[in-house]
Parts: sequence; C-alpha cells; structure tokens
Amino acid sequence: MAGPGPIDPRLQALRDELDQVDAGLIDLAGRRQRIVAEIGRIKQGAGRQLRDFRREREVLDRVRGRAESAGLDPDVAEDLLKRLIDASLTRQEQDRVRAAGRGEGRQALVIGGAGLLGQWLVGFLDSQGYAVSVADPAADPTLPGTYPDWRQAPLDAELVVVSTPPKASAAIIEELAERRVPGLVFDVGSIKSPLIPALRAAAGAGLNICSIHPMFGPDTQLLSGRHVLLMDVGCRAAVESAGALFVDTMAEVVEVALDQHDRLMALVLGLSHALNIAFFTALVRSGIQADQLAGISSTTFKRQLEIARDVAAENPDLYHEIQRLNEHGGLARRALVEAVELLSAASDADDPAAFTDLMLEGRSYLEGLGR
Repeated sequence: MAGPGPIDPRLQALRDELDQVDAGLIDLAGRRQRIVAEIGRIKQGAGRQLRDFRREREVLDRVRGRAESAGLDPDVAEDLLKRLIDASLTRQEQDRVRAAGRGEGRQALVIGGAGLLGQWLVGFLDSQGYAVSVADPAADPTLPGTYPDWRQAPLDAELVVVSTPPKASAAIIEELAERRVPGLVFDVGSIKSPLIPALRAAAGAGLNICSIHPMFGPDTQLLSGRHVLLMDVGCRAAVESAGALFVDTMAEVVEVALDQHDRLMALVLGLSHALNIAFFTALVRSGIQADQLAGISSTTFKRQLEIARDVAAENPDLYHEIQRLNEHGGLARRALVEAVELLSAASDADDPAAFTDLMLEGRSYLEGLGR
C-alpha cells in the first residue's frame, strides 16, 4: 500500500505559520501571567482583594467586542480569557499564601495525609510555610516526616489535622483529647454526626479544637468561589485560628452550626450524589451504550452526563459513608423518590397543570440564584 504523497507546499506553509501563531499565543499567555503576578504583589501591598469581578466583566466584554471585529466567535474568546483569568488568579492566590508565610517556624501534622484530601491539605499547609508531617499507614515510609502510626508522630505540633474516615476520626479525636495535645486540632470530615460526641467531649476536656468541611475536591487549585465550612464545637478560639488559615485565599469561609451541618449536607452532598447515581443507574439499565447517547446529546444531557461521570469515578466507600452515616440522608432520598413520583404523575396526566406547577415552583425557588 502506497504511503501518503508529498505535502502540498501551500499546506506546509500554512502549518508553519499556524505553529508560529500558537507559539506566539503561549508567549503572550506567559507575559500575561507575569504582569498579573506583579499586579497581585501590588494589591497585596495595598491590602486590596485579589478578585475584582467588575474589572473581569469589563475585560470579558471588551474581548467579546474585539473577537467580533476579528471574525472570532465571542464565546470562544470569552472561554479562552476565563481560563487565563482563572490561571492568573490561581497564581496570585498561591503567591499571596506563600508570601504571608503564616506557618513559618511551625509544625503541622496531617493524620491521613496520604489520602486525596490529605495530600491537598499537606500541599496547602506546606505553601503556608508549615513543616508538615504525615501520619498514614498508606504513606511511603521512606519519606522524611512520614509515620505509619499517628501516635509515633510529633503530637506537639502547632496544628493537627484529622483527615480520616468518620469512625476512625472519632477515635483519634478521643485519644488526642486524652493526650492533651497542645496545638490547634480540627477534622475535615464531610459527615459530622459520628464525630459530634467526640468533638464536644474534646473541647470540654480543654482541647483547642473545631471542625472544618472544605466544600471542594482534592484537585482544586483556585479557591475563589469555593466554600470552607467552620463549626464551633465548644472552643471559640479554635474557630478563629482555623479560619485564619484561609484568610490569604479567596475561599468563602462560612460558619454553620455543628448540629445543622449534616442536615444541610444531606441535600448539598447526599441528594446531589443520589440524583447522579440514580441517573447513571437508569442509563446502565437502559441497555443503550453511553457513547451512543453522548453522540446525540443535547446541551443539558451533555452537562448532566459529565457530572454523572465525575460522580461515578469517585470512591464508592466514601460515597456510601456519606449516604449511610448521615442521619438525615434517608429524608433526602425519600424526598427524591417523592419528587420522581410527582413528576411521573404530572407527566402522565392529560392536563398539564400539575406539570406546569412543578416547573413554576422550581422557577420561583431558584430564580434568585446568580444575581
């Protein structure tokens, strides 16, 4: 079989020109990053916030106008600039955290530091200047500052983070209280019900302890628009100290009542997870291959499919714990079943009034979002 013929010189010339344009785009993006880094340093020196949403909107509107005059789809131009803006904000945020050096000269211990969230916490604390030790039987024991058993780790650290499954976390917190560790202690569990007795007892015993829930995944880099939940378990000073860890980031730190956390998470996590598990389970049971559906997907289906794929890739044991250990989880799942039954009845009815009512109720409930 004959190989491909010689490349048309005109095509090769255009490819060479395209390569030069691509290289120029990368160079310009790098130059933009350097300018943004300097802007970040000036803002930090002046005590100004990193993110200016009005300025971003002005930049995006100007770029859309420039794209139209250049014959480029404005949506493509805006998407490109948004990605560059996010990259710039990430660099500014990381530079600010490093420059603040709030952990300089201090030690931190992350129990469960070999897990995905544990690794994120190790990197986050390291960027603040903490000398971070990891206690985790799954960690590489040849690495310095790594311990297979947390009891062998330096418990006199200024900060001890418990990033382990709920039942294990409760037992660790109880023992930390018995040992009267001197530093700030907090857990990062997504479910608090199994921990509440241990957390409150530890605070009552004099431990400098609170509870945290980072509302983002371990692959997160930019904390702008991300939420970190703080819970007072009986030691106000611990809440203030834990919140200070995020003061140099753009994370939104929100304090919630410890007793209310799991009720909220039953909807924010449990219901959303259950909805997507039910979604992809229905697709599996349909007998139609995912790639066939994706090949003819609507915009809404494509977005839902992407979310469902991310959920399906998560740790099943963790997601099972989120469902099983949350005492409010059953209420959320029953609400989902009831909603599906209402939808089925409204869809099967000849009169569209009930279906319309569901749509209008949802519109009224959601209309204030994003404003």
